[in-house]
Amino acid sequence: MSLPGPEIAALSLRREAERTAGALPALLVAAERLAATVQMGGHGRRRAGPGEEFWQYRPAHSGDAARFVDWRRSARSDTQFVRDREWQLAQSLSLWVDGSASMRFTGAPSGRGARPTKGARARLLALALAVLAVRGGERVGLTGPLAPPRPGRAQLMTLATLLGDDTALGPDYGTPEVAGIAAQGRAVFLSDFFGDIEAIAAALGTLADRGVTGVMLQILDPAEEDFPFDGRTIFESMGGGLRHETREAADLRARYRARLAERRDRLARMAAEAGWQFSTHRTATAPEAALLWLHAALERGRG
Repeated sequence: MSLPGPEIAALSLRREAERTAGALPALLVAAERLAATVQMGGHGRRRAGPGEEFWQYRPAHSGDAARFVDWRRSARSDTQFVRDREWQLAQSLSLWVDGSASMRFTGAPSGRGARPTKGARARLLALALAVLAVRGGERVGLTGPLAPPRPGRAQLMTLATLLGDDTALGPDYGTPEVAGIAAQGRAVFLSDFFGDIEAIAAALGTLADRGVTGVMLQILDPAEEDFPFDGRTIFESMGGGLRHETREAADLRARYRARLAERRDRLARMAAEAGWQFSTHRTATAPEAALLWLHAALERGRG
């Protein structure tokens, strides 16, 4: 019995995402702070509190109620022991993965030196981050109505199925979807952020007012940063909505790079003003580095 095409794509995406996530603990060895606070990708800090999970035994102190004493453990010594439980905060992580046409771009579509589209890299990183969140006992989902944050391994297949379907025809450029992001929760935006920058600012402002912290990762193809074009060139958006022809593309290089740097600087300022973090990832580099940054940025954002 053969699986339908969408399910095969979902399984393939999930396997690759779990392989990327599996490489994260090795990278954390070099990061002392994360190694001390993160276990198998979990974002929470372990400390005593009114949770349900057992954390540790400790000697009873003056003021501890008798009902908290573990008499079975205490019977093995002359000291009374209390069972501490881990403080567990309900964590909700919402992922927005830009599904616009611009994310289908790659500057090396086939043959030697091929690299993924921006959208493929964004989906892989989103699912790998979801794998880590689930390992840490968190609720994770997509913004919008299709996959609200839920815990558990079953949620990963739901996310893989949704993220594996890239057949939808979106607009030329995307703007963040903020529906479904819980107040005081966390969010991750994965996009090239070439859409309306005022709409991006409005989304960040709305979430900041609701106490949502998060991370923006701009994903770009090297050709979009380096602008390696010369001579007569026709530039056309992936959705076909924009088209520009020039006889001397090299003459546009300096102005293009300046405009890109200006946009990146503004995105970084907008993120900082909202209490978010911002970085850029090139699709020619390994996804593990971007996943590690996302993981660390989410931890820093919790304060």
